[in-house]
Amino acid sequence: MTTLGFIGTGGMGSGMAANLIKAGYKLVVTDLRREQAKALESLGAEFKNSPREVSESCELVLSMLPNNDAVRAVGLGKGGLAEATSGAKVWIDFSSIDKETIVSVGGELEKKGWTIVDASAGGVEEVAAAGQLALWISGSKALFDAYQPIFKPMGKSILHVGELGNAKLVKNAMAMLAAVQHMSLVEVGSWLKKGGLDDATFQTVLLNSQQDSIAVRRIMEIVVSRNFKPRKSWMPKDVGFGLDMAREMEVPMPFVSLASQMFAIAQATGQDGYEATGIACNVYDVINGKKG
Repeated sequence: MTTLGFIGTGGMGSGMAANLIKAGYKLVVTDLRREQAKALESLGAEFKNSPREVSESCELVLSMLPNNDAVRAVGLGKGGLAEATSGAKVWIDFSSIDKETIVSVGGELEKKGWTIVDASAGGVEEVAAAGQLALWISGSKALFDAYQPIFKPMGKSILHVGELGNAKLVKNAMAMLAAVQHMSLVEVGSWLKKGGLDDATFQTVLLNSQQDSIAVRRIMEIVVSRNFKPRKSWMPKDVGFGLDMAREMEVPMPFVSLASQMFAIAQATGQDGYEATGIACNVYDVINGKKG
């Protein structure tokens, strides 16, 4: 297989697609904002005007889309994959959405002869560009095995997580866990500062404790430096998906619900224009009465 389609060339998608080109694959791409695909075009990707045109020009379609509506539109909307009359019949979707959407869209596309592979990616834009994402794949195990050469240029770890839709569950789960972790670290750090212990000392304590981890190190590096990168954090959205499903499943999640409310405070006070660590630090500054 040499020609792949990639739909959605934003921050995450562009990095993933670029690594596929570097691995030797020919790419056809599309995005609602063509300017986002210009860098990939400069690497040799061919731009198409619709998901249908992408599908008809390749052997396998991949996507990284921003929300449920975008996934429905790509799959079933005007000019979508369902209208393709030739080319690819397998779609691997990496979008951060909910399980219900990928399962329902997949069910409709199956009637058109498509097979859907559900996927999710753990990491931020820089991680995607470096090809170091954690990839969670669900659906056909046979296709998971067959597409390893495609997954490997994009991810450092690749794990099959069961039935269709489970990859979305895992993505939501990791977002919920990260949200609680961010808020709890910053909350405890705020308390320690009131007691006279600065962030750098707390960082050293954690580094030499059983709580040390790659995630804790990354969070604390940002907390200490206060170098908050401006960007839209997708964590609140993914946490929201997880909580919606928890309510349907009648599973209580009080800690995750509280973390979600902290993100809501950040949004309401205009402190949410950063990655998750910056949001956590800013919202605790607000509730502690610290002036910006």
